[in-house]
Amino acid sequence: ASPPPLFLITSSKTYLYLSLPLSLSRWVMLQKKDTRKMGSYVWTLLLGFLFIVPGTMGAPPRKPVDVPFGRNYVPTWAFDHIKYFNGGSEIQLHLDKYTGTGFQSKGSYLFGHFSMQIKLVPGDSAGTVTAFYLSSQNSEHDEIDFEFLGNRTGQPYILQTNVFTGGKGDREQRIYLWFDPTQAYHSYSVLWNLYQIVFFVDDVPIRVFKNCKDLGLRFPFNQPMKIYSSLWNADDWATRGGLEKTDWSKAPFIAAYKSFHIDGCEASVEAKFCATQGKRWWDQKEFQDLDAYQYGRLQWVRTKYTIYNYCTDRVRYPSISPECKRDRDI
Repeated sequence: ASPPPLFLITSSKTYLYLSLPLSLSRWVMLQKKDTRKMGSYVWTLLLGFLFIVPGTMGAPPRKPVDVPFGRNYVPTWAFDHIKYFNGGSEIQLHLDKYTGTGFQSKGSYLFGHFSMQIKLVPGDSAGTVTAFYLSSQNSEHDEIDFEFLGNRTGQPYILQTNVFTGGKGDREQRIYLWFDPTQAYHSYSVLWNLYQIVFFVDDVPIRVFKNCKDLGLRFPFNQPMKIYSSLWNADDWATRGGLEKTDWSKAPFIAAYKSFHIDGCEASVEAKFCATQGKRWWDQKEFQDLDAYQYGRLQWVRTKYTIYNYCTDRVRYPSISPECKRDRDI
């Protein structure tokens, strides 16, 4: 499967696909004797397109810069279960019946763009969790989560995302991926600014969490976060609610990483500086909202690949959380 077509024009409630009834090149061939008519047609087309494009134009995050592991990260536990390749430009996390392992960023950050290329545990990965997340690690912590839930051979991985604000989470969303994440590296990234948090998979937005402070909801804007990743056993809940247990005869389970990109405001010394600047590229208008094409891709993911969304779970949440409408989750 592939993302929806480029020419997607949208309003808050309506999606329309724009297609030309006749290719421009063919039209030129048919009308090459009438240049005046051709000019009128082109102007009409351009003006019409300008009027229907939404006023807010978003942009994808800047292209990540590939850097070695040691530039931005350090191991946190079970150091011997991290293997290094190509001068540290690639690493592997190993999980066996004794321990998993993990790493964290050297610095703490307040806003920015954080990405990782990951190749997930292949084969029978039931019971395992590969996590990539940002967290402030305190009693009222903020956290932004990617969690990849392993499964039996032949069954798809589940990607679970979650957002914690002031220690409150319970905002799980789960999707299937539109590719096999064990066969090649894929990019997973977070764009975080004062206006929104966007989860990306290969530059496709899969989730948006908007700043709803005006609705009385907390948003991560004043607690610097470190970036973490880990591979660990969670067979008490990860696969089919804990029904599928880890098969240790398949160990070691291996997740591979590269491209350890961090482009954020390091707040290890002074968090207030990052919160008040507003001059970084991620603060600019084009990154304060998704554009029409990005919202179209997000809708594609929600329609075809979403398997759970807390915003639509009336059993757990009889009342709809206020951010769900602003995030366009309902």
